[in-house]
Amino acid sequence: MKILVINAGSSSLKYQLIDMDNEEMLCKGNCERIGIPGGIFTHKTADGRALDKKVNMLDHTAAFTQVKDALLDPEFGVIKSLDEISSVGHRVVQGGDIFSKSELVTEKVIEDIESLIPLAPLHNKAHVQGIRACRDLFGPELPEAVVFDTSFHATMPEKAYIYSIPYEYYEKYAVRRYGAHGTSHRYVSARCAELMGQDIKDLKIITCHLGNGSSITAVEGGKCIDTSMGLTPLDGFMMGTRSGTLDPSVVTFIMEKEHLTPGEMDQVLNKKSGLLGVSGVSSDDRDVTTARKEGNARAKLAQDILEYQVSKFVGGYMVSLGGCDAIVFTAGVGENQTAHRAEICKYLEFAGVKLDPQKNEEMTLGKEGEISAPDSKIKVFVIPTNEELVIARDTKALVEAL
Repeated sequence: MKILVINAGSSSLKYQLIDMDNEEMLCKGNCERIGIPGGIFTHKTADGRALDKKVNMLDHTAAFTQVKDALLDPEFGVIKSLDEISSVGHRVVQGGDIFSKSELVTEKVIEDIESLIPLAPLHNKAHVQGIRACRDLFGPELPEAVVFDTSFHATMPEKAYIYSIPYEYYEKYAVRRYGAHGTSHRYVSARCAELMGQDIKDLKIITCHLGNGSSITAVEGGKCIDTSMGLTPLDGFMMGTRSGTLDPSVVTFIMEKEHLTPGEMDQVLNKKSGLLGVSGVSSDDRDVTTARKEGNARAKLAQDILEYQVSKFVGGYMVSLGGCDAIVFTAGVGENQTAHRAEICKYLEFAGVKLDPQKNEEMTLGKEGEISAPDSKIKVFVIPTNEELVIARDTKALVEAL
């Protein structure tokens, strides 16, 4: 069974074709700058064949045509016919209160995803465009599934997701904590249990998805009980360009002083803050690291803040869980920035966390394994995330149940 996994953004479309007989990726690619002049299409197979070209793609249907042509290409393709694709799995960021699990695509499901666009304007609108474009290309007969970033967090108790503002805003506008990166947190927590050789139902795990966008989740018995992102992916701790949690009065204060509209303030918090805002260097942690090594004081401050804030969330979730068996680092920064892992774990030494410095330094570039010392009371792991595989597994299960 071959499943095409789709992650449609407002101006991009990432894809992977996965052979579910052995859960191996056959190829992956990206359509960039959809609807914008200067489009870029990249396609790479598991055996190293690569196709890169500049091509304008008017919309997501045009992007899907590029994907189809690449999959079937005599030189760069991996299938002989589209009939080899048994189903398509789509990533959807916001499932709101409507979706607590993955679903097969129907017109009603598409309409419900559209109804949630106000909670994720850029993401959900793009996902719907991707689903409809996929139907245009493959036809409505091909089974499609949607897997929601938020559904893993649907098990949070009310005390974790209700904000301490007038309750009427929850009733009227569904304002609450939803979280994000759920597919990643779900994958790495399950994989952590496998590596520990224990049933996830017996474990308390804190998963740290640290990238340009970042979140931390408390997982008890395989279920999320709390997570750092909120109504939107702006909540939590410092990210590449996002502020994370701050005093709400900061928002109104700056708006008044700088005469900013809500939209302009949104840009400040989402696009100009975080590592970029504090360091003044970049939103990319690698660039900030370079600047820090060159003696840039603000670059050092930005990374100090990041490590401190991550540590506070992890420590707080130890309280939420009533203990902790394992901590997992994943995503671009979590998987590769060894200095951050070391500093974060230093803050957590009070709880019995102890790193093996050599293992920590070795565990980068896609490697998976434990980095804690043998006498550490809490195990620490680096586990590369694989959201596409989770989407493919859910899609396979739904299609097989038809």
